[in-house]
Amino acid sequence: MVQHKGIAGELRRRGYRITPQRLMILSIIESSNDHISAEEIYAQIVSEYPGVNISTVYRTLELLTQLGLIYEMYHGDGRVGYHPEGKGHHHHLVCRKCGKVIDINESVMFSVKDILLQAFSFDADLNHLAISGICENCRKT
Repeated sequence: MVQHKGIAGELRRRGYRITPQRLMILSIIESSNDHISAEEIYAQIVSEYPGVNISTVYRTLELLTQLGLIYEMYHGDGRVGYHPEGKGHHHHLVCRKCGKVIDINESVMFSVKDILLQAFSFDADLNHLAISGICENCRKT
């Protein structure tokens, strides 16, 4: 039996086709050490596949997000970055002034999740969250 690894393997297991363009998108997402935007993914793909349209990238990202295989992170300036689910749950503090991103551990949000459940009977999905504000350095200036 052939074993499939990573996001591509999970897509195959769920019955989705793996096209060369989709495979390249998946490879870029999985190899990124940071949250990568659709535009950054497209820039890397278009050099090898000049016929690929950015709408292919957006459709693939939308599918992967709907399936829970990647997470979206909204930066304070309207940009969206993507992160594979397999790289773990974590949260971010995003400075509205300088754009600095501070990663925080998932455990920080446990009490918020409990409060929302108790006060509102709402079971929040807090797997990947970005909170905007002002960082320490920008508050000093």
